Amino acid sequence: MEDAYARSVTEVLDFFGVDPTKGLNDSQVAQHARLYGKNVLPQEKRAPFWKLVLKQFDDLLVKILIASAVISFILALINGETGLTAFLEPSVILMILAANAAVGVITESNAEKALEELRAYQADIATVLRNGSFSILPATELVPGDIIEVAVGCKIPADMRMIEMLSSQLRVDQAILTGESCSVEKELESTTAMNAVYQDKTNILFSGTVVVAGRARAVVVGVGTNTAMGSIRDSMMQTEDEVTPLKKKLDEFGTFLAKVIAGICVLVWIVNIGHFRDPSHGGFLLGAIHYFKIAVALAVAAIPEGLPAVVTTCLALGTKRMARLNAIVRSLPSVETLGCTTVICSDKTGTLTTNMMSVSKVCVVQSVQHGSVIAEYNVSGTTYAPEGIIFDSSGMQLEFPAQLPCLLHIAMCSALCNESVLQYNPDKGNYEKIGESTEVALRVLAEKVGLPGFDSMPSSLNMLSNHERASYCNHYWADQFKKISVVDFTRDRKMMSVLCSRNQMQMMFSKGAPESIISRCTNILCNDSGSTVPLTDSIRAELELRFQSYAGKETLRCLALAMKRIPLGQQILSCDDEKDLTFIGLVGMLDPPRDEVRNAMLSCMTAGIRVIVVTGDNKSTAESLCQKIGAFDHMVDLTGRSYTASEFEELPPLQQTLALQRMALFTRVEPSHKRMLVEALQHQNEVVAMTGDGVNDAPALKKADIGIAMGSGTAVAKSASDMVLADDNFATIVAAVAEGRAIYNNTKQFIRYMISSNIGEVVCIFVAAVLGIPDTLAPVQLLWVNLVTDGLPATAIGFNKQDSDVMKAKPRKMHEAVVTGWLFFRYLVIGAYVGLATIAGFIWWFVYSNEGPKLPYHELMNFDSCSTRETTYPCSIFDDRHPSTVSMTVLVVVEMFNALNNLSENQSLIVIPPWSNMWLVASIILTMLLHILILYVHPLSVLFSVVPLSWAEWTVVLYLSFPVIIIDEVLKYFSRNSSGLRFNFRFRRPDLLPKRELRDK
Repeated sequence: MEDAYARSVTEVLDFFGVDPTKGLNDSQVAQHARLYGKNVLPQEKRAPFWKLVLKQFDDLLVKILIASAVISFILALINGETGLTAFLEPSVILMILAANAAVGVITESNAEKALEELRAYQADIATVLRNGSFSILPATELVPGDIIEVAVGCKIPADMRMIEMLSSQLRVDQAILTGESCSVEKELESTTAMNAVYQDKTNILFSGTVVVAGRARAVVVGVGTNTAMGSIRDSMMQTEDEVTPLKKKLDEFGTFLAKVIAGICVLVWIVNIGHFRDPSHGGFLLGAIHYFKIAVALAVAAIPEGLPAVVTTCLALGTKRMARLNAIVRSLPSVETLGCTTVICSDKTGTLTTNMMSVSKVCVVQSVQHGSVIAEYNVSGTTYAPEGIIFDSSGMQLEFPAQLPCLLHIAMCSALCNESVLQYNPDKGNYEKIGESTEVALRVLAEKVGLPGFDSMPSSLNMLSNHERASYCNHYWADQFKKISVVDFTRDRKMMSVLCSRNQMQMMFSKGAPESIISRCTNILCNDSGSTVPLTDSIRAELELRFQSYAGKETLRCLALAMKRIPLGQQILSCDDEKDLTFIGLVGMLDPPRDEVRNAMLSCMTAGIRVIVVTGDNKSTAESLCQKIGAFDHMVDLTGRSYTASEFEELPPLQQTLALQRMALFTRVEPSHKRMLVEALQHQNEVVAMTGDGVNDAPALKKADIGIAMGSGTAVAKSASDMVLADDNFATIVAAVAEGRAIYNNTKQFIRYMISSNIGEVVCIFVAAVLGIPDTLAPVQLLWVNLVTDGLPATAIGFNKQDSDVMKAKPRKMHEAVVTGWLFFRYLVIGAYVGLATIAGFIWWFVYSNEGPKLPYHELMNFDSCSTRETTYPCSIFDDRHPSTVSMTVLVVVEMFNALNNLSENQSLIVIPPWSNMWLVASIILTMLLHILILYVHPLSVLFSVVPLSWAEWTVVLYLSFPVIIIDEVLKYFSRNSSGLRFNFRFRRPDLLPKRELRDK
């Protein structure tokens, strides 16, 4: 029944055909079970394991690599190769792909946990009226129409419509669903609000929420997926994980690269068709196979096999650094996504605030001797911890607050007129509440005021254990006064009272809404002398004015405290006793903002990141908080900056679009609104980070580009998020954004490094094929260079230091290419030099080396016809492994120098020297040691088809390699100083990677 909140109790009961005094009978239960289904959230069908595995290989570059591995293996068998050499290259490729697939499968498996965690919020049992009698049944057996009884501490087992109040009031904590900072009072009357959100449905008890005060009966109106919890589950199931900006760019680059590689491979094969019949190949078909093998080697050279591993490693390093900042990353790609975040949609309760009600102001009457004087005290401390200081209006600390009569009696009343519990949880290391948050705030105030008559009181309290300290003063007053009778809070009186006795004296303490308490007071307690004097109209007006200021401008939740002497011997307290009270004081409390949030807001504004506060709370309370933390940027007129969900939905589409661009506060929201907000912002090309801690936040957390859950939040929110804030602090997000930006910059650096290296390998093989000289590098040598000698320095580039101005730049755009046109030109130049230097080393050995044959260059170009001609040298010279070893070593060394170029995109090595990143220096040393190892250790040298080099050959290697530093320094100089030249060098399109919208046409 979807509109039960708008129907009367009788209409709802008639709809289900249930008698409220007897409940459903067995036949009705069976009928309703068939009609409405079970009260469980069904398990989702998981994708089979084999599908998850296959999904990891659904990538064009991966497919090319698999094809290369298979073809390489087939060609090896055709050529008669057996043993290790035939299997080495395809085995290495497949091992890399298997490792990447394993990481992907694990990540996707973790994503399913959020939906499982949701079931933990379902109640286990319920007190149900059936066949005229109450019994306790499993909550899963409930059906619509069941009559349920709930009381304090009960978890609501299904969505239910209130039908009968069994106490003066019923209050429910529904923060996990709506994000409201206070518990909500429930009532029997039907709701008349149009487009009612969860907060407006005051007669509905929502599944998974908890009763904190009172007792009542209700009829079940929704079970399983037809509950508020069920709608959240459906929303989460419909939400697909967003691909991160870096992943999008890498995918686009991979597709672009794959097409280029395929084109070059075909081109190389076609260019050499004339050589298919060369005698050295033994026939046209074998010649075609030979050059096809070269094309496969070219594919292996062009594809950066180590790129996924290096990206993963760099992101993993970032997660370790972020963990030290209390940001626990659950999804590696989200580390980078933080760097381009443009909007942070922040939950208010628990993220910007502490989610712990605390008394911040106390107002008492100081004296009436020379006209009424109102005294105001400020109270520090924003959590449930009994630690805080009371200051007077001038900012001076009160050494012994309990010596002041009004503060002393406020502490008594707060401790005695109270049904809550404050306790210390050693497992979590913090103080926790049981009951109403406002009542717990009064208990904490009593602890901060302390006890009278002990000069050593403050220091003595500090010596107690946390468990003893939690309620030491409250327990003292409970021991001093014996509770005799209680008059519970009711909606019409808006107050509660408790009768206590002590030393042959009976006293009634009352607390409640200021308008109710002050109207019943005839006297006031003076704070200077402790005397009781009559309450005049002028004092009453001044107190009401102060209350209006607290509740209005400062949006504090106010309670007034009062007391009254009761004749000795009276055992029962009634509402008639609640008159002629003596006013003690007024307390103002709030869910206070975190201390660090204001500076974090300023950092976001400086970094070009907009913050939108999203909350289920009412508009005025949220606006007051936003002004305190600077979310409105000191604006007085909030028109167009603050909207409730219903106000926003009533706007025409065009005005909604404009509102999204200026909005800073979104109030009275429910889960669907949060998800809608994220989607709307994403349609405006914003990169959205969403924070939250409740079950209600889970769909939006999953939909956002990066979902950020609170460490103290629900398991559902954590499982649906990409990152968890261990300290629940909004300021931690800002530090994480800076880290994300630095990681992206480093990611770009090593991607460029690997691209330029691979371009060099492609140039080397392509030029060798075009010139008609022997194979410069064997496929296994290319794999060694790509995996080991490229991989280690590329990973070390991830340790480049964060720029000092990283949070002063505006967020990068979603469509910004990883490699722009000018940069690609730069790395084409570098790559071309790498490839030509590699070829030069190969040719040098044949033509100029004293250890080589010193052949004329044209002989080298016509090596294919060696066996058919008279030569002064043996044809076996072309099978010598020296030239390919020189080429491979040149390739390795030139890439080590190129790694140094990538310490910074545009800064010279003179400004940022190599030792600024000692990890890079160490990786270069380790890489060279590994390369020397395969050159000079016999089994390895055979495996990689290399031989030891002489000192003369090493000298040539260094001569050919070092100029890459000089070339890049020149290009960096132009990047820094000649923007005009940079634009002249750009391609027609401003970036290399194909635009998604162009590809989709």
